[in-house]
Amino acid sequence: MKIIVTGSLGHIGKPLTQELVQKGHDVTVISSNPEKQKEIEALGAAAAIGSLEDIEFLTATFIGADAVYSMVPPNNYFNPELDLLAYYISLGNNYAQAIKVSGVKRLVNLSTIGGHLEKGSGILLGAHNVERILNQLPADVAITHIRPTSFFYNLYGYTEMIKNVGVIAANYGADELIPWVSPVDIAAAIAEELTTPFNGRKTRYVGSEELTGNEVAALLGKAIGKPDLKWVLVSDEEALKSLTSIGMNPKIAAGLTEMYGSLHTGLLSEDYFRNRPVMGKMRMADFAKEFALAYKQN
Repeated sequence: MKIIVTGSLGHIGKPLTQELVQKGHDVTVISSNPEKQKEIEALGAAAAIGSLEDIEFLTATFIGADAVYSMVPPNNYFNPELDLLAYYISLGNNYAQAIKVSGVKRLVNLSTIGGHLEKGSGILLGAHNVERILNQLPADVAITHIRPTSFFYNLYGYTEMIKNVGVIAANYGADELIPWVSPVDIAAAIAEELTTPFNGRKTRYVGSEELTGNEVAALLGKAIGKPDLKWVLVSDEEALKSLTSIGMNPKIAAGLTEMYGSLHTGLLSEDYFRNRPVMGKMRMADFAKEFALAYKQN
């Protein structure tokens, strides 16, 4: 199969590209960074260097593809000018236009837990809007929306807090059960969807392990030599103040606070728990070893 992978060689894109190439597929990886070309080609894939904001480039790259993996790359949450929801809508429209014009009939789109929610999910409303836009494509375009849970690597964001305050403090977690996921397991699910015949529309949740915040803190604490590390539940107001104090875009900080608050109330994860997936292969204990290495180097 000829498959297009967006997202360059990121946390998901690299293992996804490796798996698809190993299985004999003709893979093209889109990256905005020309310096990634050699690394992409070293994996056995072709590189398409250009911007997802360039519809003509996107369309030309999609032409002749059997399947496309789409995702919205991370943006700078500290940019005071960034309208995050508008950014998602813009790229969602670009994908829809390029798919429609190029004639691609199979799409696997990276969404998120809570992607079904029209409100109350904070910044995840962006992914909901992309799902909505893509679902307006003609019915002969088969679409799977991948909905991963909380990423293991987001825990890196608490590194400085652990070093300076000695706890993980957030407006979710503690005794609450949180579904976590490794990008390796996400990549495996995407590869399966891209290469399995399918017609219609569906969503697929992806998870690796379900753990409470306290269980996560215990695993990370053991790995970094702080066996008493605790996960402390704080108010939305405290969480928001913490994010704005480090210079985050106020609207994005409010959106993140609402997102985690909806995980605390159960709104964000209720559909996930109704449609629990088979867990992937990776575990938090595996990630804890990586976290410990980064923690010591930081």
